[in-house]
Amino acid sequence: MEFFRSHVLICTGTGCTSSGSRLVISGLRKELEERNLEKEIRVVETGCFGFCNLGPIMVVYPEGVFYCQVKLEDIKEIVEEHFVKGRPVKRLLYSDPNTEVKTQEFENIEFFKHQKRIALSNCGSINPEKIEEYIAKDGYFALGKVLNEMTPLDVIEEIKKSGLRGRGGGGFPTGVKWGFAYKAKADQKYIVCNADEGDPGAFMDRSVLEGDPHSVLEAMAIAGYAIGASQGYVYVRAEYPIAVERLTLAIKQARNLGLLGKNIFGKGFDFEIDIRLGAGAFVCGEETALLTSIEGKRGEPRPRPPFPANSGLWGKPTIINNVETLANVARIIRNGWEWFASMGTEKSKGTKVFALAGKINNTGLIEVPMGTTLRTIIYDIGGGIPNGKKFKAAQTGGPSGGCITAELMDTPIDYDNLIAIGSMMGSGGLIVMDEDTCMVDIARFFLEFTQEESCGKCPPCRIGTKRMLEILTRICEGKGVPEDLETLETLAKTIKSTALCGLGQTSPNPVLSTLRYFRHEYEAHIYNKKCPAGVCKALLSYEIDPEKCRGCGLCARNCPVDAISGKIKEPFVIDNDKCIKCGTCMEKCKFGAISRK
Repeated sequence: MEFFRSHVLICTGTGCTSSGSRLVISGLRKELEERNLEKEIRVVETGCFGFCNLGPIMVVYPEGVFYCQVKLEDIKEIVEEHFVKGRPVKRLLYSDPNTEVKTQEFENIEFFKHQKRIALSNCGSINPEKIEEYIAKDGYFALGKVLNEMTPLDVIEEIKKSGLRGRGGGGFPTGVKWGFAYKAKADQKYIVCNADEGDPGAFMDRSVLEGDPHSVLEAMAIAGYAIGASQGYVYVRAEYPIAVERLTLAIKQARNLGLLGKNIFGKGFDFEIDIRLGAGAFVCGEETALLTSIEGKRGEPRPRPPFPANSGLWGKPTIINNVETLANVARIIRNGWEWFASMGTEKSKGTKVFALAGKINNTGLIEVPMGTTLRTIIYDIGGGIPNGKKFKAAQTGGPSGGCITAELMDTPIDYDNLIAIGSMMGSGGLIVMDEDTCMVDIARFFLEFTQEESCGKCPPCRIGTKRMLEILTRICEGKGVPEDLETLETLAKTIKSTALCGLGQTSPNPVLSTLRYFRHEYEAHIYNKKCPAGVCKALLSYEIDPEKCRGCGLCARNCPVDAISGKIKEPFVIDNDKCIKCGTCMEKCKFGAISRK
């Protein structure tokens, strides 16, 4: 057995890989070899730490020193100062965006202090390409426990009592769903992992698959035992090459150790897992469309009932759980239902993973107990809003959700509270918006996405979202009329009640939510022909203050359409008929003489 005085964990998830972590790893290994330190310092490739805007990330143990934005040219200094002289490189430590105070230890950074990592517990702490490291963290012990000590009904009851609900959007109780499939009579049953993550800004499932793929495979096997299934499928989008690569390797490793395949643990239980690649259609995140795609057909939703638990893949009973849901299962079995149920709120147990993005200092992946307030997420974990701007709203649930306003920041976030305020949990996308965000434009953006992604099977979604998008576009262009607001609400409510699947039924949510909390912005666009946030170009105008203008001509020289005229040392003027509202003049002016109205 080899012993090392230091372990260097470096993220190789998609975010850090795109920032150059592979170059950092190869450079570090080369430098260690040249100094004969490769037998003292072990370099470990891990999954995502969550702090995605700071990649590439490097954590050195046993001290727990957290380095961020490490570049290849930093390696010699890190090796010389930290590994030879024993003193951390201070300039690479995390610096708080508000106080600029540097923090050395991983666990003392505010971003991590307020989190409770369960689904993400192995991400960033093990090498996801080595099954031995997963086993060393009690991996596959839960599968061994259920096969040796529990009946299928015992497993289902344990998941029921834990209070685990589906983390993919709907929040349906996982144990209840498993119970339906257990009772269904069939010669073949299936377990499907839904890893088709399509929400803009969401990357929770991808990070789990990249950083801890065996947790999903083990959970699928446990679910298979519970309902009597012998075959599982992971449906993952092809745009996730690292996740697909590590899933493929993990399945091969589990088979080689007898943890998948025939007669697992010698208990007569057979279970196999295969991968199916999706082409990136958002609608395939809906469970019946996903099943249709696995069957080799166009991904379109089916009417329900029957529900997949009774008639799913190829007409057989099928359980579909998303990645995050499954990532909790083995830990519940190992630690007991009471442990999981002790976290969260009365009807929303455990934790939730969110992809924190938008106008926020600390972007990345976080996991917090259900019931955590948005204020804690935004200011304690997220580090607040950049440039001293005011928080305006947060969109949860992606294109299917709604917004949480500043007045609702202290609402505990769980399934029921979010629905009550006009939003939803969704899969966990959380996009933060500041005072410079136009809420009409945001509603238009999300509706444009869902309209584009509609499969077109049912008229409410195919036609209704198109009409809503046309109205929103008109409003953003300053062509809206008062009747548009009533028409939008009527269309939205009709689509919600008549669309075939969840994508169509929830697509009007961003519009209804922004109308509910920011109706005054819609009215400003329609009645005053003004965009209060100064975002909608058609409603903008730029003016030069003659008192502040020094007559330097810099604005005119940089205007791409020659819309600015004047004489040197005299005030310049903007011809708004020619102006294309690009904002270049305002950016170039050194005297603050140009304003946007």
